[in-house]
Amino acid sequence: MAIILSGKELSEKLTQEQKQRVVELAREGIHPGLAVVLVGEDSASQIYVRNKGKACETIGIHSETIRLDGNCTQQELEDTINRLNQDDKISGILVQLPLPRHLDEEKALACVLPEKDVDGFHLINAGKLFTGQEGVIACTPKGVLYMLKHAGIDLKGKEAVIIGRSNIVGKPAAMLLLQEHCTVTICHSRTKNLAEHTRRADILVAAIGRANFVTADMVKPGAVVIDVGINRVDGKVVGDVDYEAVEKVAGYITPVPGGVGKMTISMLMENTLEAACAQAR
Repeated sequence: MAIILSGKELSEKLTQEQKQRVVELAREGIHPGLAVVLVGEDSASQIYVRNKGKACETIGIHSETIRLDGNCTQQELEDTINRLNQDDKISGILVQLPLPRHLDEEKALACVLPEKDVDGFHLINAGKLFTGQEGVIACTPKGVLYMLKHAGIDLKGKEAVIIGRSNIVGKPAAMLLLQEHCTVTICHSRTKNLAEHTRRADILVAAIGRANFVTADMVKPGAVVIDVGINRVDGKVVGDVDYEAVEKVAGYITPVPGGVGKMTISMLMENTLEAACAQAR
């Protein structure tokens, strides 16, 4: 049976450390603040934004949620972001994705100052990650790497396979694992003979948004299986990995819920604290 990598336990430990850091920063006159821009009434986005607000409240970060009508214009969205760029109370700005279809996500994200981009989606921060420079790292991949390192898993020379090539998870996760000296393969919807790739993986990251897609016969015995997926099936939240079957084969596995999702929020808090410190300097 696999060892469970609990994001819930790790995030609770991080929360206590972050609470203390907020107190210490306040003594130095540094007061981190996070602004979330939410456009429209998407139910999943509403839940995510609420969770981010709760996390800020728990550790003592000032937080604001700016709600825009689902029919707002691109100009209204960009004006809102530019106002937050100029607000000294705000260290980090997060534009909740996905945006309504009539809005241009790339243009909106490009409006966020790179130093306030706590999501790590700005082209400058993505470019810094690609070239191995220090910058803001996307929260979910950052959380995945934190979990692996905290568990003491040696990454050097390991075969890492990522299913999914999104700019939010797949690509930045690949860059992070490459920097840790893994040999990285990115698979996607056009990959032929997918299972041949996944069965070679010492570290398998599933981030495609398809419920229970990764089955036990796709996993190398003893592999580390990181499930980034969040899917709803018959009212239950499940991952991209068939957890019950894969748990019997893998060496390590993350549960859903209680795995990577918790770490994503923790890394958002971490990025906000780091942004506040950098801006104060």
